[in-house]
Amino acid sequence: MLKASRDTHQHMLQGVLRAPQAFFERTPTGRLLNRFSKDVDTIDTLIPDNIDIWMRTFWYTLDVLLICSALTPLIFIVIVPLMLFYWWVQRFYVATSRQLKRLESVSRSPIYSHFSETITGTSVIRAYGRSTAFVLLSDSKVDENQKSYYPGIVANRWLGVRIEFIGNCIVLFAALFAVLGKDHLTDSLVGLSVSYALQVTMSLNWMVRMTSDLESNIVAVERVKEYSETQTEAPWEIEDKKPPSNWPPQGNVEFRDYSVRYREGLDLVLKNLSLQVKGGEKIGIVGRTGAGKSSMTLCLFRLLEAASGDITIDDVKIAEIGLHDLRSKLTIIPQEPVLFSGTLRMNLDPFEKYSDDDLWKSLELSHLKKFVSNQSSKLDLECSEGGENLSVGQRQLVCLARALLRKTRILILDEATAAIDLETDDLIQSTIRTQFEDCTVFTIAHRLNTIMDYNRVLVLDKGQIAEFDTPTNLISQRGIFYGMAKDAGLVL
Repeated sequence: MLKASRDTHQHMLQGVLRAPQAFFERTPTGRLLNRFSKDVDTIDTLIPDNIDIWMRTFWYTLDVLLICSALTPLIFIVIVPLMLFYWWVQRFYVATSRQLKRLESVSRSPIYSHFSETITGTSVIRAYGRSTAFVLLSDSKVDENQKSYYPGIVANRWLGVRIEFIGNCIVLFAALFAVLGKDHLTDSLVGLSVSYALQVTMSLNWMVRMTSDLESNIVAVERVKEYSETQTEAPWEIEDKKPPSNWPPQGNVEFRDYSVRYREGLDLVLKNLSLQVKGGEKIGIVGRTGAGKSSMTLCLFRLLEAASGDITIDDVKIAEIGLHDLRSKLTIIPQEPVLFSGTLRMNLDPFEKYSDDDLWKSLELSHLKKFVSNQSSKLDLECSEGGENLSVGQRQLVCLARALLRKTRILILDEATAAIDLETDDLIQSTIRTQFEDCTVFTIAHRLNTIMDYNRVLVLDKGQIAEFDTPTNLISQRGIFYGMAKDAGLVL
């Protein structure tokens, strides 16, 4: 049982870790927590107990019926109809109980989700004085859950009454037939028959409860199995399609009639994109909200798979190689800097590929050396969950240091400076200009002044290329980019 539980958990974990991005967008956190906590606990502890008790009660009940039948064969006349009634009660109860258990499991997930979201947004909830509303919402979700839980208890009582009736009938007829057959039975055999019959009520009760619990709890296996069989991302490595170790040597990127959608059945977010970017070019990507800027960067990492067309990096189609081979050659500084619980050293170099000198050099270039040097633990500075003990700007600089350490041919900045002050923004931009001079850089721009000196600017509109030229030419054309620059006060 423990081996089976360990294997099912491992398969589910593997399935979730390998699931595509779309899976996490449509699956609430509470549902995942429910599967990994309550359902795994059920498989770990409840199901083995259910099977153990069911087998004990089954053999005990069989022994009782055999003993009573051997001593008073007439009891067969009543045992057959009683067992048919027992079978009907059991089937009726088990079917009801299983559905109630399923409803209870489903209605439990929103409680976890709400609690998780409340903890995350505590500061905002308090700031707006919405604590009472969130408590009431939590209560309503618990009440909804109890609507499934309470009928389960009522169904238990319904079962108890009927099982007691069957048990009492067995005791009555065992005693009655023992009295009728007193001529050929000794006192001790009658006592044995009746005393066994007296205990059969409890074993019958336990047997039907364990059957029911087992069928109800086995739903947990079904739920875990569902996540074990989720559609996974493409293979991490494809042996016969591995790119050369020095790939990409130049950083040329080409989109050919590229279209993509977030999930099957949804509208295209990028439509027939065709563009060529030479190695070392700095490309600014701008557009209104929902134009497809971030989607374009997700496509480079194959977090979204193409609906049609392809992306080529230095003559290698990225759709044909393994995900690890692709993603290890790209670097992104995201809009929301991501840090993990652990040391600063681990956050900079999780795979321990670089020396301390390399780490200090990257910290110096990202303007963090002074801050880290002033810490007593230096590189072993402990980062709390999500890097909460660092400011947003410092977290962004840690991401920059991580990028400097890897120094890949292609760098993507997804509105990396949107949440930081102008001074830190200038530091990041100056470092990118000097340290990534020979790299291909894609920058989704929040502040247009950061991309005015770029080689070219790509203007997206409703998932299509609206304009693509140098900033000077785009301004002279007085199109969409000119309007955005004017709104930003960069042109008159």
